[in-house]
Parts: sequence; structure tokens; C-alpha cells
Amino acid sequence: MSTDSNSVELATELTIAWLGNPNTRTSNEDVPTFLQSMFQAVNKLNEPAAPEAPEQPAQEYTPAVSVRKSLASKDHIISMIDGKPYKTLRRHLSSNGLTPDEYRARYNLRSDYPIVAENYSDARRDMAKRIGLGRKPKEAVAEVAETVTKPVRKSGKAALDAAKKALGSDE
Repeated sequence: MSTDSNSVELATELTIAWLGNPNTRTSNEDVPTFLQSMFQAVNKLNEPAAPEAPEQPAQEYTPAVSVRKSLASKDHIISMIDGKPYKTLRRHLSSNGLTPDEYRARYNLRSDYPIVAENYSDARRDMAKRIGLGRKPKEAVAEVAETVTKPVRKSGKAALDAAKKALGSDE
């Protein structure tokens, strides 16, 4: 009985404090409802904690395709989540709330299971090499300087002869 009276007193004090706040705007009809909800909240806090539910076993995930089929093509990787082909799984995995490591763990894949299709990876590597990524700065500058040359300005008859030669004209 003492805990019940303590709960009533505490709920009443909380309600008075709430009404004493100058920012609280309420009507007279709302006060009993608020007092009742405070009382229920205080009683809920006084109840002993419910025993924790036993841990559920990890959910068993069935892959949409086999590992062999997911890696059958060099142009794409088939997702084990939905069975659709992707050049890279990174965005697909993040939209499903997974990291590559979680994806590998979920489907018991090896740590070196690729997340990017082989041909897509090769194309990206070739493009990066073409624009000079991965080289030391001096090498990149020297190579760009060799491949890019300034056109030599020609004037008068020399420019006309060069233009005719380029067009294949004998005039």
C-alpha cells in the first residue's frame, strides 16, 4: 500500500511541476488525463523488470543463387539476396543494411569473395591508369608533358602548305 501511495504522490508532484512550467499551455480537461498517464508511468517504473526473453537463434538466410552461379559471369555478380545481377554490390548491400563483411558472413562466403564484377574492376583500373592515378607525381607530370605538345604556329606560306598537306591537296 505504501508503494501505491508513493506512486500517487510522485505522479501528483510531477503533474504540479508540469503545470508550473510557464511554457505549458493546457486546458482544465487535460489535467486529469495527464495525472493518470503520470501515475501509470510511475507504476511501470516501480514494477520489477520482466525476465529477458531467451536469445533467438540467428536467422537462417537462404541464398537466391549458388556461389558458383553468382560468379559465373565476368560482367556482373549475381546478388544472393535477390538474385539480380550487379556490376558492384556495394550500393545494393548498403540499401539492404549490410556491409560486405556482413554479407559474406550471412551467406558463409570466403573473405576474398568479390564485391565488384571482374570486367568492371578491370575497366575502372584501366581508366585510372590512363588518367595517371597511382603514379608518383614526377612520373605523371613527365608522361603528360611527353604526350601533350604545343602546336607550332606557322605563318603565311608555311601554314598554307601544312594545311594543303593535311588535306591531301596538290594545288
